[in-house]
Amino acid sequence: MKWVFAVFLLMAVFLPVWGETLYSPTWGFRIDLPEGYVYADGDGRARFSFAGPAGVRFDLAVYGGVYRNLRDLVDDVNLRLKNQGECSFFEYNGRLAALIELRFDAFTGWGLCVELDKKGNDVPLLLALSYGSAEAEGLDVYHLCAIDSVAPSKAEMRYPGPLTEFGYPRGNMEKTEISGAEIAAWFRENDAEAAQSLVDREFALLRNYLFQDNWQEAWARFYRAIYRDSWDRLADAVFQLERKWDAPDEGLSRQEADYNLAQNALSWVQGFQYERNLQGSDFVNLVTAAIEGRGDCDSRALLWAILLAQADIPAAIMVSRDHSHAMGLADISGEGARFEAGGKKWLVAETTAQVDIGLIAQDVSGIEAWLGIMFE
Repeated sequence: MKWVFAVFLLMAVFLPVWGETLYSPTWGFRIDLPEGYVYADGDGRARFSFAGPAGVRFDLAVYGGVYRNLRDLVDDVNLRLKNQGECSFFEYNGRLAALIELRFDAFTGWGLCVELDKKGNDVPLLLALSYGSAEAEGLDVYHLCAIDSVAPSKAEMRYPGPLTEFGYPRGNMEKTEISGAEIAAWFRENDAEAAQSLVDREFALLRNYLFQDNWQEAWARFYRAIYRDSWDRLADAVFQLERKWDAPDEGLSRQEADYNLAQNALSWVQGFQYERNLQGSDFVNLVTAAIEGRGDCDSRALLWAILLAQADIPAAIMVSRDHSHAMGLADISGEGARFEAGGKKWLVAETTAQVDIGLIAQDVSGIEAWLGIMFE
């Protein structure tokens, strides 16, 4: 295979995708609904209603000083809706939360109640309801992905979603060897299983968009969901790897140190066993990828990007449906192939061949086939 060592500057052709995450500066929460949802009603401050694909509805409201506690809100919701579904209370990252099964009138779905950050002496409560026709098939994946996208505060924007946390509690800390690094790091005992469950669920959602006009946005959201879920799960592994690769006595500049870290991280993921599963999501969750040293190009590229981002190095990924390939992007100095997106000229990292940053195969160098995906 011939490798290209060149600089490609992509202007309008290379499409960066951030997606339509919605943030409330008043309350501090963020949601990342599946693609195709449109704002339908609300006051723009404490009440929001969205219409989604296949007749799905997503309603969100924030209550400040209205209810004594979260249990009172849950009781009122069940009473007003005459809801027949069950409810489970749990703790989500130190917040009281409740997951509600919705079965009312001709509708089914799921609901979430969760505490927001305290304002004065009051703890505002967020209520999110995702529901649709009880007779319609295939709506559950929209409900589950929408509810799990809720981040009550900045702290949860890089933390597993509430639904995933409910279904797969993190469990105890376990020290586990990191593949190919000769070091160990702390992971939670259920992290790998939980992470793969999220990957499979989000892929099931993504399949609904494969032949839609907004497939690119849906693809970007797929990776955003994995990025969010994986960040905290990988925190100690990233810390241990950075310590292993750190060279504090070499007198390097910040630019040189960043490049060395990026190159070391790239060499690490390049050593993984190449693995694909065309019958499933074709994506090895990032906890398993780090522990077992295996995965396809997008697993490696996203893991590499998270590692750099946690070291305060701006990073992203680029993916191509035409080439069935993914590569990493980093805003660092160095020679080689670059793609411009989001106002930055990113240095490209090929994760599946033993080459330095900036080297890419000639047969994948056509800029029109690539989609840039940003996370910050």
